[in-house]
Amino acid sequence: MTTRTLAAAIAALSLAMLPAALQAQEKADAKPAAAPAPEYKPNSASKSFTGTFGGRAMRYTATVAEQVLKDDKGVAKAALVTTAYIAEPRDPARPVTFLFNGGPGSASLWLQMGAFGPKRVAIPSDARDDGAPPYPILDNPDSILDVTDIVFIDPVGTGWSHAIADTDPKDYWGVSQDAASVARVIRQWLSENGRWNSPKFLGGESYGTTRSAAVVNELEGGYNDVALNGVILISTILDFAAGADTEGNELSYITNLPSFAVTALYHGKASAQSAAAFAEEARRFAIGPYAAFLLKGQKASAEERAAIRSELARLTGLSEQYLENADLRVTPNRFYKELLRERGLTVGRLDSRYTGKDYDNAGEGPDNDPSFYGIDGGYTAAANAFLRGTVGYQTERDYVTIGGVNDWDWKLKGGRDTNAYLNVAPYLGRALRENSQMRLFVAQGWYDFATPFFAAEYSLSRTGIPQDRIAWHYYDAGHMMYVRDEDRRKLAGDVRSFIQAR
Repeated sequence: MTTRTLAAAIAALSLAMLPAALQAQEKADAKPAAAPAPEYKPNSASKSFTGTFGGRAMRYTATVAEQVLKDDKGVAKAALVTTAYIAEPRDPARPVTFLFNGGPGSASLWLQMGAFGPKRVAIPSDARDDGAPPYPILDNPDSILDVTDIVFIDPVGTGWSHAIADTDPKDYWGVSQDAASVARVIRQWLSENGRWNSPKFLGGESYGTTRSAAVVNELEGGYNDVALNGVILISTILDFAAGADTEGNELSYITNLPSFAVTALYHGKASAQSAAAFAEEARRFAIGPYAAFLLKGQKASAEERAAIRSELARLTGLSEQYLENADLRVTPNRFYKELLRERGLTVGRLDSRYTGKDYDNAGEGPDNDPSFYGIDGGYTAAANAFLRGTVGYQTERDYVTIGGVNDWDWKLKGGRDTNAYLNVAPYLGRALRENSQMRLFVAQGWYDFATPFFAAEYSLSRTGIPQDRIAWHYYDAGHMMYVRDEDRRKLAGDVRSFIQAR
């Protein structure tokens, strides 16, 4: 073989081997394919019970279950735990009511174990501390299960609800994000349980009323509607400017004044025939002479100032000297400390019937809220004992009662200037205008400073909100009016009538 022939043969052999070599190199350089995410298996537990509610004996099933939210590729992103109480035999013609608490960051144990669930925890009804366990877990004859099936929802970061795998829980922590996830759970639950044509009610407490308005917008704001028969607002906060204790915001002094008055009356620092009558006196003064005085700022006359100071002292139980020192503008935090200072006591924020004893009597605000530490132990123990022990839900996760959510996104989705002024009441106004049979139920405690009753009245009386389908109810307790036995029965009866009147 000649040299030229040998070279040609070697070149041909090299070209023949080149594709195989390139393929081998590509395989060596390629990263291993990612393994598909394992299928998430939802956790659940069910148990059957019997009980008597609203005077009706019945069987029902309690089901604690994870509702899994997936992305558009079918990957599980979050699991929201629902606790459903369904009457047996099942009837799709029965109403179904979806309920949650607020926070944001609060689980649904408060409404579930305190007001509407078939079991309740018994804590002192007269504004005393709940002490230490064991706490009685009793049948709740005031439950509304006789007129509606009930589904309690815990948003991500509350109760046992959580983000899955590497999903950031903050993806669900915001007014609009949270509402979208809760609305998805409702749609999913309706589909899985065959309840799309059932009468539907939605409700929440505290920030849960904010969530209610935002969820209504998610459910009824487009053309793929989940139409609602009614919305239940308990301790309402919709317009966050109405109660914002911020320097320069005069509106909060107006909306808090009636709450000051009824609290002073309860503790013997003022006199009137009733809380309702005194509240009306305070409303008229707040929206009239006091509002006019505040809007004048430093241009108000000395004579007007003296008249306002005198009437404020009568209504609030605070001294004229203290009111003058505060420039006739008392924040709730100062009021909690000052009202009963001479007795060495503070009053509560969630429920100003409660009193507490601080480290000393010198500060301008209380050390803590006696109306919260007076109830939290009993509710936490009851939720864990009943749902884990009785129903049988098994998990290694801690049950987060409140406070498991941070860095909340308060911006609303869409709309002009929504980032500067957080007000979700227009969502309810639109739903009322576009759904002729939807109604609102509003429950307010006289002694609630977290969501003052006059601020709720203000927010729901604005332009664009039909007034003829709003039912107002008032209770002789605070933020969680159902901790008082008489008001739990009254609240349950009022809501029962609201549902039955559809």
